[in-house]
Amino acid sequence: MTRRRDVRAMQDLTQRVWSATSPHHVGDLAWGRSHTESADWPIAMWEADGRVGAWAWANLPDDLRLQVDPAHPHLVGEALAWFDDLAEGGLREINPLDTQTDLVETLLAHGYRPRDDAPFFAYHRHDLTALPDPVLPAGFTARPVRGEADLAQRVAVHQAAWNSTRVTPESYRAVMTTWPYRADLDWVIESPDGDFAANCLIWLDPANRVGLIEPVGTAPAHRRRGLSRAVCLAALHALKAAGATQAIVYPRGDAAYPVPRVLYRGLGFRPYARTRTYAKQD
Repeated sequence: MTRRRDVRAMQDLTQRVWSATSPHHVGDLAWGRSHTESADWPIAMWEADGRVGAWAWANLPDDLRLQVDPAHPHLVGEALAWFDDLAEGGLREINPLDTQTDLVETLLAHGYRPRDDAPFFAYHRHDLTALPDPVLPAGFTARPVRGEADLAQRVAVHQAAWNSTRVTPESYRAVMTTWPYRADLDWVIESPDGDFAANCLIWLDPANRVGLIEPVGTAPAHRRRGLSRAVCLAALHALKAAGATQAIVYPRGDAAYPVPRVLYRGLGFRPYARTRTYAKQD
């Protein structure tokens, strides 16, 4: 499959089986598979009943992303065997949600053991009621991006916010052409000087009417002005107007990375699940 076709096949399964406690959303697949580094991680898919029944996406040793149709639980074992073959006996780590009790039981049966000292991600949701209006400093404006005309600045604010060049003009152009990207859900805050100070991208799953925030950032020169809160609120209002009934986000939940969690809870998001790490080495 081409990269674009394989992400759509993965998204089809993820959308079909999505629930309030699902580990994946069509948006995190779109975001992750659009960038050169993670797009080159190996993937595998298994068919069942004429459609994708499971997929696995691996970055050894500690990032196996796995989605299995609950109607075909035996495919979990096939995905784990595929991961074993990739690792060739080396360290493997998988990070299921604590709500995925059946998957955890299968991991334990395959020799995985909990690693309680690992970082984790806390899954939060918001029902999009009682959204306050964004409040901006004088001279700053919030707006959606304007396609290719904003590409260079959109990339620049992400690179500044994350102190990383992983996102490039080429990769962000791929983001913009990957389903279900919508420019009206890709928000920025423009400073009085015309540069972008903060950003929030939301991915809408129209079938399940749920949006995923991925990612959010504020350039260091513009921090401590409430811009991350403001750009998220602007994007969440746009998400609600687009027909969504809830939003989700997965910030780090451990004490080493507290700021995003504080931001989202201040916006009204509430935790409902967290990842836990299970490790194995032959």
